[in-house]
Amino acid sequence: MLILVAFYLFAAITIASAVMVVAARNPVHSVLFLILAFFSAAGLFMLAGAEFIAMILVIVYVGAVAVLFLFVVMMLDIDIAELRQGVLEYVPLGGLIGVIMLIELGMVLGVWAFAPEAASAIASPAAAGVQNTVALGRVIYSDYIYVFQACGLVLLVAMIGAIVLTLRERPGVRRQSIAKQVARRRADGVELKDVKPGQGL
Repeated sequence: MLILVAFYLFAAITIASAVMVVAARNPVHSVLFLILAFFSAAGLFMLAGAEFIAMILVIVYVGAVAVLFLFVVMMLDIDIAELRQGVLEYVPLGGLIGVIMLIELGMVLGVWAFAPEAASAIASPAAAGVQNTVALGRVIYSDYIYVFQACGLVLLVAMIGAIVLTLRERPGVRRQSIAKQVARRRADGVELKDVKPGQGL
């Protein structure tokens, strides 16, 4: 009974916060409602026994993505009134895209069917007592270790590419030279002055 109450509570909070993300007038409030939606979805994943996905949702999406959105929105100082001037022009196109997506979802759900062995695989006695995170780690680091490493390399290349594309050389900017700093001698940076009494430099 307690799990059922918690499920309905998290589900209601998730739906309400998702609606407020779109309906809120202030973009900062929208980001805060988005963070609340992520936390509520993480609670739903915990109730479903997927604690790894719940922690990833909190750490990655709340700790990085949503906070990044919040700082970007707060620093950009967006003019909301100017953005809302041409909203009605895109309502027909947005409604058409929404109808197409609903039709596609209906087609997917219409042909959805569970595999006959899915229920036996979920209720397998061999999987009993093994935590979700442990089972996922065993699969990733044994069966899919090369794919996992390849994904890491792809992300590394993407990060380097983003840095290279956004790096801009500006004239007149003094940059740090590690070689010059290491090769610097005491005589290059220190100069002794013999100051007589009553005199200045």
